[in-house]
Amino acid sequence: MSLFQNEKLSFTHSDKKNTDSMSDEDINMKYVKGDFRIMTALARYPLKTIVTMLDSDDYELQPELRRRHRWYDYKKSHLIESFIMNVPVPPIFLYEDRPSHYEVMDGFQRLTAICEFYKDQLVLEGLEKWPELNGRRYSQLPDRIKKYGIDRRYLSSVILLHETAEDDEEAQQLKQMIFERINSGGVRLTPQESRNAICRGPLNDLCCKLSRNKYLCRTWGIPESESDELFENKHYQRMEDAELVLRFFANRHRRTLMSERQSLKDYLDKFLRHGNGFSEDVLEKLEILFDQTIELIFNTFEEKAFWLMRPWNSGWIWWRGATKTVYEPMMHVFSQHIKDAEQILRNREKFQREIETFYQENYHIFKGNEHISQRNIEERTDLFEEFVTNIIG
Repeated sequence: MSLFQNEKLSFTHSDKKNTDSMSDEDINMKYVKGDFRIMTALARYPLKTIVTMLDSDDYELQPELRRRHRWYDYKKSHLIESFIMNVPVPPIFLYEDRPSHYEVMDGFQRLTAICEFYKDQLVLEGLEKWPELNGRRYSQLPDRIKKYGIDRRYLSSVILLHETAEDDEEAQQLKQMIFERINSGGVRLTPQESRNAICRGPLNDLCCKLSRNKYLCRTWGIPESESDELFENKHYQRMEDAELVLRFFANRHRRTLMSERQSLKDYLDKFLRHGNGFSEDVLEKLEILFDQTIELIFNTFEEKAFWLMRPWNSGWIWWRGATKTVYEPMMHVFSQHIKDAEQILRNREKFQREIETFYQENYHIFKGNEHISQRNIEERTDLFEEFVTNIIG
């Protein structure tokens, strides 16, 4: 397939070194040298100073990179109640990306809740031990509650120091490792959530932007406007929508960049890291291509574009809901036929009619795991290419 000018990427596949045979002396020397040891510092911030701290240029909240699990006011209120009662609150984690400048790796929701509270934007609700304070803002609290119950409290932090990493590549790897480990409890991070927090850059920003494409939302059942329904949508919460966009871009390079034994997660991690170096011109062309492709598919198959037909009892039914086994090959093939858009749309009814037979005849190729192997993806893609060319000639 043809790539845009300057779109071609290359990266190496490093194999893990075999360390099973290392002697105790070698292991001790590795520790003495400081390999894989994190340099940290601890800090405590009075709650009342956090607003001023975050309003400065020294701290970067990166709200566009936060996890999409939204804190509602009752959860923010419970955090404030914990401070009132002096319940221990876990520390936030900061990364010193340059001397005296910090990225918030973990703790965005706690910091913004405290800021909203002190800016009088949060009305307390759902308090269990202090229900008398429900309906009040910070400025409306009794003096002793403010002076002794809130303003004397601290938020602790663990700071990953700038000196820990020797270069940007090592810093990226360390941040990813630490971010994944500190978020290993509770709701587990998805691979895309981790990428979104660690692999900052223009391509990641584009994936987030295109995840709100109206045709992508309609085909995957994601609300188009910001609402409680959107924040509760599983695809949106887990950032699966942004990963769908990333998969589309990465599939353009899969045959040349993805090794046979490489996991899809590892491939997407590396592709996003290297793809963040794309020029503005390449990114603009990729955006146009994605928009044109998803719109063409939607106009051809409508909301059930990525549904799969499955056997049911003695017949066949459409199984409600999009699936990646259809999305990836269909998007890849249709992106190669943008020039044939008018001809495809003229045959829209034929596409809708014959896709049913297509799935019935090839169900054994599309059923099961959404990603099995390179060979499996290639087979699905080749089938879709044959399907399209047979209709439009």
